[in-house]
Amino acid sequence: MKDKYFFECTTCGRKYEQDEVEYLCPVCEGKNTSDIPPKGVLKTLYHYGKIKHLAKSRKLFDKLKSKDYRELLPIHSERSLSWLKVGKTPLYKLASEQITQLQKGKGNSFQLYLKDDSQNPTFSFKDRASDLVSAYAKEKGIDTIVAASTGNAGSSLAGICAAQKQKAIIFVPASAPKAKLTQILMYGARLVPVNGSYDDAFDLSIEATKKFGWFNRNTAYNPYTIEGKKVVAYEIFQQMKKQIPDRIFVPVGDGCIISGVYKGFEDILKLGLIDKIPTIIAVQSENSDNIVRNLSNDKFITKASKTVADSIAVDVPRNYWMTKKFIDEYQGESIIVSDDEIISASKVLSENTGIFSEPAAAASFAGILKYKEKGLIDAKSSNVILLTGSGLKDLVSVQNRIKIPTPINNLDELEVNEL
Repeated sequence: MKDKYFFECTTCGRKYEQDEVEYLCPVCEGKNTSDIPPKGVLKTLYHYGKIKHLAKSRKLFDKLKSKDYRELLPIHSERSLSWLKVGKTPLYKLASEQITQLQKGKGNSFQLYLKDDSQNPTFSFKDRASDLVSAYAKEKGIDTIVAASTGNAGSSLAGICAAQKQKAIIFVPASAPKAKLTQILMYGARLVPVNGSYDDAFDLSIEATKKFGWFNRNTAYNPYTIEGKKVVAYEIFQQMKKQIPDRIFVPVGDGCIISGVYKGFEDILKLGLIDKIPTIIAVQSENSDNIVRNLSNDKFITKASKTVADSIAVDVPRNYWMTKKFIDEYQGESIIVSDDEIISASKVLSENTGIFSEPAAAASFAGILKYKEKGLIDAKSSNVILLTGSGLKDLVSVQNRIKIPTPINNLDELEVNEL
């Protein structure tokens, strides 16, 4: 793995060898304050010129196997990854009758694909990052990993560490959904509830990292999280037979998932396998829009977040600057949706496809529905919706959209017309 990759600071552009830094650019980190997104986040780069010939000789991206793109991962061997089936999630192309149901009203017809990452081991996209961070730690002989989370990243790290026989310590807001906290505890991790927000939990986990020497998995802070998440772009490219979609709708909180999607396609671009990157749409809740709202601002302004989509509720998005840089460079787009639109989208998605997504995941689907309503979807365009987590992670949020029927005593009480 020596000289396999290097880091570049997204703020100052300084380059570092892989053993020179661990988390943030040391020059930029000292200038950070807690009220704005951190600068100095590192981007992992590879020697693409050396890898280019492998794209043809080894037929990179022909199969959904880690060994087929091992040169683009910051680990010695794919065998260091957990034995669980992380990634390789299905990309469903909706049938015409399903699309008809989803495309009622104005707007053009279009192709719709669902990338269902709720089928990862702990039922969320976050397993992609946890698996790679865990593998890196395993190769370095590290046995304790800490993270801050609103639930999904925490349960993900806890599950992967259980599979890898590593210790996980998870800082979470005390208000996180019980289903996610239950997962963390069932996997045997140490749970540390925090009286405060995700941002408070994040800051405390960084303090703990510095005080106790634990390895930190936090998104953006640890550059390998993006390297784990970028593989979803490889899979979409493979599953679409080495074609790219016109658009990809991504739910956004701290900006790490969308940066991972961008980074994956950027890798493929640098290898000369595509000539452009898909239009990637950042979707945020209007009650937690600290990335989208600031994209055109000269100065970052924080607004308190409180949304039904807890997994994307972030006051200080830790990967804001990298996300903004990607969106600016590759002409990305963004849209804000309401919490009501998110829950409605979750219900429409469930009823028409059989996929029940948590609110944060359904936000991406709410995004394309709003794009369609505005007439922004081109006829016959191909559109991918990234669904990042299972609806079973947060049952409370959808309770006001359903009604549990009254129990019956016999068939005479059954309202046949309602069947």
